[in-house]
Amino acid sequence: MFYRGRRLRSTPVLREMVRETSLSASDMIMLYFVEETDDKNYRKAVASMPGQFRYSLDELEKAVGKDVDKGLRSCMLFGIPAHKDAAGSGAYGENGIVQEALHRLRTKFPSLYLISDVCLCEYTDHGHCGLVTPKGEIRNDATLELLARAAVSHVQAGADMVAPSDMMDGRVLAIREALDHKGFANTPIMSYAVKYASAFYGPFREAAGSAPSFGDRKSYQMDPANRREALREAAADAEEGADILMVKPAGCYLDIIRDLRENFDLPVAAYQVSGEYAMIKAAGQMGWIDETAVLLESLIGIKRAGADLILSYFTSELLQQGIVE
Repeated sequence: MFYRGRRLRSTPVLREMVRETSLSASDMIMLYFVEETDDKNYRKAVASMPGQFRYSLDELEKAVGKDVDKGLRSCMLFGIPAHKDAAGSGAYGENGIVQEALHRLRTKFPSLYLISDVCLCEYTDHGHCGLVTPKGEIRNDATLELLARAAVSHVQAGADMVAPSDMMDGRVLAIREALDHKGFANTPIMSYAVKYASAFYGPFREAAGSAPSFGDRKSYQMDPANRREALREAAADAEEGADILMVKPAGCYLDIIRDLRENFDLPVAAYQVSGEYAMIKAAGQMGWIDETAVLLESLIGIKRAGADLILSYFTSELLQQGIVE
């Protein structure tokens, strides 16, 4: 007698009953770009990310409200300031654009779980994630205090969780100590623990205006060829106090997601980045693929690899179409 696997695939109901991996709204985190502008009706499309926008505070509130009405549980914010400087002061200013957005959303949507990206790249005039020397070298240790200040300011403004994405060594510990010192010991940190120097970030850098003006980020983001190094990076962040470990990007790094799942007891998040979004969107618009089917297959693959949470620009679309609940 041979194995008849088809017995459990015969009907849609039976396939759903025995399905091993599922996707729900509670797994998904939406990402929004908020821009500092005097135009309250500002809503600028991101050309390389069809369906994504840079919002004014008023328009952000409207967009988030529509998603909350459809079941959005959590979101992450990225800010685009009106002015940038070498120290990225907009990242930790009391009246910074992300701080203002967090305060608004916290007041308007008290049950929405707010996560803030903590980095300097969107706020520096040079586009790097840390302070730089006159020779263009990244000042790792000097940057830590500024990242910690940014994290504290975000939580004071209403963030439930902070997510440092800068990849400076020691930043999780610096942020943990700063939050604890200010009385925010219960605020979790979702660390971009394993963030690769990926070519898939291109559309995001257009959306956030964060492309480096010189050089690249390969001295502080990880080499895509390295697998074992990911475990060292994740272990360091876990020891420093990270509550959730993130892998970024997701699609080309499913092996890394699985490695973290098998080696750490902490929740694992995965970021389906802008390039992944753009490729699926572009192929779908050209009629080359069934966009929804490919999207769901990609997300299920990320979950199956071991991710507990997925950050994806598709979250809003999935909720609006009722594909996830």
